[in-house]
Amino acid sequence: MKLVCFDMDGVLFKQANFWMELHKKFGTFEEGKEITDKYLFTNYPKMVDQVVGGLWKGRDAAIYHELVDSIPYLPGVKEVFEHIKRKGFATAIISGAAHDVALRVKRDFGVDYVFANKLVVKDGKVTGEFVWPVAYGKERKANIIRNLCSELDIDTSDCIYIGDHDIDIEAFKEAGVAIAFNSSSEKLKAEATHVVESDNAADLIPLIK
Repeated sequence: MKLVCFDMDGVLFKQANFWMELHKKFGTFEEGKEITDKYLFTNYPKMVDQVVGGLWKGRDAAIYHELVDSIPYLPGVKEVFEHIKRKGFATAIISGAAHDVALRVKRDFGVDYVFANKLVVKDGKVTGEFVWPVAYGKERKANIIRNLCSELDIDTSDCIYIGDHDIDIEAFKEAGVAIAFNSSSEKLKAEATHVVESDNAADLIPLIK
């Protein structure tokens, strides 16, 4: 193996969905959940327009940054990145969660590549703009793996992908090693080469070799 890719929510962090946690902080949870349930997989641009451009536009970005900085890592995350560094593998975050959270992981553990969705903030306010290279995942995650492996001049079979949700299935099919970690998705587990029934990231270490 030469590249290890991680989802974030539920894999590196305890919370299952960063954006739903942000809805709670902004006081928009019920309306946000209704919009998300309706459009996440059917009309992603419309969901973004109604949530980011509607419910969140003009909100105090300090609330967002406070959440970015405060969400807790799962146990063992530090150890797993130390192990990967000793092995000399490249690392990447490929997540539909927040780009600023991914940058936090990059700062804390020296992650090499970051692919995540960006909530645009200017002058301390949420602008209503959203940059979404990963969107909700699925085929976009698989494309990112293919493109990154091409850039690194390695085969996708030399890539490990670690995820926990149905939206990681396409990425699992692309990677040489697919680890379902801390997952409640039976569909994902069926596509995995390995299943780790744990919320301690250190339990991934024997599989990253």
